[in-house]
Amino acid sequence: MNQTIVKAKKVFNVITVATVISISTISCEKDENYGKNPPTPAPQSTVVKGSGDITTQLAQFRALLGDPLNAAPAQTGGRREVNWDAVPATFTNNNTFPFDFFNSTDPAIANGRKRGLVMNNGTNFRVDSTAFAEVDPSYATQFKAFSPKRAFVYMTNTVSTAFFKVPGTSTDAFVKGFGVIFSDVDDAHSTSLEFFNGNVSLGIFKAPVRSDENGFSFLGVHFATEKVTRVKITAGNGLLGTGVKDISAGGAKDLVVMDDFFYNEPVPNN
Repeated sequence: MNQTIVKAKKVFNVITVATVISISTISCEKDENYGKNPPTPAPQSTVVKGSGDITTQLAQFRALLGDPLNAAPAQTGGRREVNWDAVPATFTNNNTFPFDFFNSTDPAIANGRKRGLVMNNGTNFRVDSTAFAEVDPSYATQFKAFSPKRAFVYMTNTVSTAFFKVPGTSTDAFVKGFGVIFSDVDDAHSTSLEFFNGNVSLGIFKAPVRSDENGFSFLGVHFATEKVTRVKITAGNGLLGTGVKDISAGGAKDLVVMDDFFYNEPVPNN
């Protein structure tokens, strides 16, 4: 088990706990979309990440987000979670998962689909119950779902974006924290979360590589004072496809899929 909790102010200093041996300093790494209008100083944040047995990290991050786990709209505290496992067969094992599935504004739709999460307005999102073996048989033993047995990926881009709405409405919202369980991160530089308040980047945070055969990596970031209006999710550096192999299987790219999402209750961005 590899476990770290990071607290950051101006630079992100790794505070080691449990089985972590080394101490290092992490700063926000820049890409082509970062640095245009960075906050000064860097916003204070708490980073929880780990690989292997991530039970402790999930408990820590859930505590940061707060209780209870909400199941209906019109909440003022607590948190939301998405594990993809209740997605109906109609939207499973194909590339037709609706970008707004978890923020229906239709009063007739069940509350379970009113969680305030909207993915970027695109197509070819895939929720899969076969470990993506229907995409390529070699994936059957590569990708494991943390909450069996569905996982999630954007089939046409390694980058997707999560936006937030007041659950069950079209009202723009923000959160304070957001986390993702990734499956099969092999490259320490391939997978990350970048947080934004409007057009201002709050920093890029890298997911840890997997440390056991289950392949799970968790990354969650919580901001003390900032509003998070969207999160750029980079999952690996290659796309799943027929005949495309992961670097662990002799391929050229790190193929990564996603499972559970965690975030606090979205509130109006007034």
